[in-house]
Amino acid sequence: MKMKKSTLRIGWVLIGIFLFLLSSCRSAKIISDNTLDASLSAKTIIKNHYRSTVNFKTLTSKLRIEYSDGESSQSLGVSLRMEKDKAIWLSAPLGVVKVMITPDRVSFYNKLENNYFDGSFEYLSQLLGTDLDFNKVQNLLLGEALFDLRDERYEVSLNTTSYELKPSSSYELFKTLFQISPGTFKLASQQIAQPLKKRLLEIRYKDYQQKDNKLVPNNVGIVAIDNNQRNVIDIEFRNVEFNGKISFPYKIPNGYDKIVLN
Repeated sequence: MKMKKSTLRIGWVLIGIFLFLLSSCRSAKIISDNTLDASLSAKTIIKNHYRSTVNFKTLTSKLRIEYSDGESSQSLGVSLRMEKDKAIWLSAPLGVVKVMITPDRVSFYNKLENNYFDGSFEYLSQLLGTDLDFNKVQNLLLGEALFDLRDERYEVSLNTTSYELKPSSSYELFKTLFQISPGTFKLASQQIAQPLKKRLLEIRYKDYQQKDNKLVPNNVGIVAIDNNQRNVIDIEFRNVEFNGKISFPYKIPNGYDKIVLN
């Protein structure tokens, strides 16, 4: 079956989940440092950004996601289990929607629609408007840049609260902007735009907290624009735990319709 609007909505919710799986409970200490150093080079800022990478083996969390597309809105709770570099598992209450992502494939099923997808990252790439793989998704989960900032030259400028990094080479078809917070050198926001296709993905990391001596996002906001379609996702994270024993129960029910990409 081809993708319907309701399926696309679920897809955008899933992307919101994928982009921001890491956070900490609200009782953790909020981390902030607004002191900008105009003498820092782009190379130094990027080096410090990658020094702030979060290391762990497993993660579990409860997520509250609010989604709106301008016509309707919905809110849902989701359970998350993640094994770094290997698997991301998500489940809505009663297993109504389940997701399983590995380095090789993306799979999910929806009991409300009686359909499923099981294939490559092409599904998420179409929804997001840029090519994705497991490593790129995982980078976003950790509050890190979607693209490896060490692979290209960047120019740095200062705004009132963060360092702004733009590629030294200008591209008409594809534009990126990364804002990095001083002190912590974690992402404050990142933008990926395709102007000719009227596509924009903006991700704002509103603040960070410490959990088990790890610096992770707290509240995250997403705006995804594709022509005249605007999707807004807000995510709240609760009860994050690191490095516990986890499993990934997942099986596509018999008789469901397979989602076919256009």
